[in-house]
Amino acid sequence: MDSGKRSKVSGAPDLLRLLDIMARLRDPAQGCPWDRAQTFATIAPYTIEEAYEVAEACERGDPAALKDELGDLLFQVVFHARMAEEAGLFAFNDVAAAIAEKMLRRHPHVFGDAAIADAAAQTTAWEEHKAAERRAKAAAGGASVSALDGVGTAFPALTRAEKLQRRAARVGFDWPEAAPVFNKIEEEIAELREATAEGEPLRIADEIGDLLFAVVNLARHVAADPEQALRAACRKFERRFRRVETLLAAAGRSVEGASLEEMEAQWQKAKAEEAEQGK
Repeated sequence: MDSGKRSKVSGAPDLLRLLDIMARLRDPAQGCPWDRAQTFATIAPYTIEEAYEVAEACERGDPAALKDELGDLLFQVVFHARMAEEAGLFAFNDVAAAIAEKMLRRHPHVFGDAAIADAAAQTTAWEEHKAAERRAKAAAGGASVSALDGVGTAFPALTRAEKLQRRAARVGFDWPEAAPVFNKIEEEIAELREATAEGEPLRIADEIGDLLFAVVNLARHVAADPEQALRAACRKFERRFRRVETLLAAAGRSVEGASLEEMEAQWQKAKAEEAEQGK
């Protein structure tokens, strides 16, 4: 299909079917006991889990899994909307209408007369639109306005740290380059060493938090996504450790019975194999 053409709403009957299925599941008399028992709070963790599974399918480059996971995520939206409709708050159509209006409002260069030069300019304009919306919302509610408004507390900690730092940077609270951030990391490591020497658990945890926050700051300055970087590191660790297990098993050994020196030797072998394979 020509990407310049508007998409056909061929999925409308399927969406109506899904909404009907959700209504049946929540039916007080004949619905599913588990689905009827759920609330916004109990469903929220599943919503987050499904979003992560979408991200995982994207990382794997698996379109079949992506289609499946997007369906699971859509079901979460439908579930929340159904509960809201039952409570007289809003319905699925209101959710769809609200996001449609928001996209129209935030893309005046597509649906209006504004001009945007490139993707970077659109990112800046997008953030300006969001900031204006936050100010208007705060003014309507009589609340004070902060540059950090709108950074949710439910984000993964690395992502939230990066978002908070970006917001502060927009108003000038930031180092101009990465070099001072390296110094800050070294400072935090020194303070962590001091805390561990003292053996005070609360201070150790506090200093570890400061160190992680500084590392996120460095990632931001070198244009690396800290959440994605750590996820990649986790995948790499898992891949190499599983290889260590395989190598030990081939030698008639197990990780439980192997010494640290034996496991380290196999770890280095796994690294060397990956280097040869270009991983």
